[in-house]
Amino acid sequence: MIERFQILSLDGGGIKGLFSAAVLALLEEDLDLHIADHFDLIVGTSTGGIIALALGMGMRPREIVRFYVDKGPEIFAGNRLFGIKHFVHSKYDSDSLKDALKECFGERRLADSVKRLVIPSYNIGEDDVYLFKTPHHERLRRDYKVPVWKVALATSAAPTYFPACKEIDHSRLVDGGVWVNNPTMVGVVEAVSMLDVPLGAIRVLSLGTTNAVKGRPKKLDQGGLCQWGTEAVDVIMRGQSIGAFTQALHLLGRDRIVRMDPKVPDGVFALDKLSEEKLLGKAAHESRQFSPQFKEKFAGHESPEFKPLYK
Repeated sequence: MIERFQILSLDGGGIKGLFSAAVLALLEEDLDLHIADHFDLIVGTSTGGIIALALGMGMRPREIVRFYVDKGPEIFAGNRLFGIKHFVHSKYDSDSLKDALKECFGERRLADSVKRLVIPSYNIGEDDVYLFKTPHHERLRRDYKVPVWKVALATSAAPTYFPACKEIDHSRLVDGGVWVNNPTMVGVVEAVSMLDVPLGAIRVLSLGTTNAVKGRPKKLDQGGLCQWGTEAVDVIMRGQSIGAFTQALHLLGRDRIVRMDPKVPDGVFALDKLSEEKLLGKAAHESRQFSPQFKEKFAGHESPEFKPLYK
């Protein structure tokens, strides 16, 4: 009987993943621990997927922070399209992102992960969800062979920003954020359905990438395409995130799930523009406040060693 099972859930958010990585790094330093040692399952979408994969490969959060600081400007600078061209083509090509991921992960495969991982993507060719999983169940006989950099590329191929990833079985894979930018419920469902964990044993830390406070203008009430524009995407992404957390809250209870997604003024951070000093400053403030709570709620549990079923 499993008495305790802890899940780390990491939101998407582009370059704002620097915030999430920095929070984890500072918690490690404050409490003198290894974050990954305290979670039995890590789920991450898009930039959260990259962080999850890095933790699975044994990287420390401080190394992940360095990855964002060093590689972020390169990823979102090369071959950028402006103006009318962006209406008919992705804003960036994926070459810089692909090179950065290859340099980070090499040819390690999902089977090399030291943690159970679930990484969402979406298959636009088959109009279906796509979940990459470590071999933590006997049914999971394919994904473990996939190079980690390809998984990272697939989960972070954000529509309009990057082209679809076609590196895996000729599938057309895009950012998992189109259906689950906050993957909290993905983690809960995986624990219950695939790993036979009772709901009462589950504890979740759900980490966002900051939440921009936006007013919704009245023109949207009767608005059409012109009025909604990019507002539609923002509302959908925000709505699915709130929905995922609320469902998990009802299933688990308020004392078994913690959500950190601090509110910030609209326009302070962008998905594709590195605001290094501000993001690191925000992470320092939030982690300082959260450190005692992490110690109380999560640090007492150490996860057993994960042994992949297949290599």
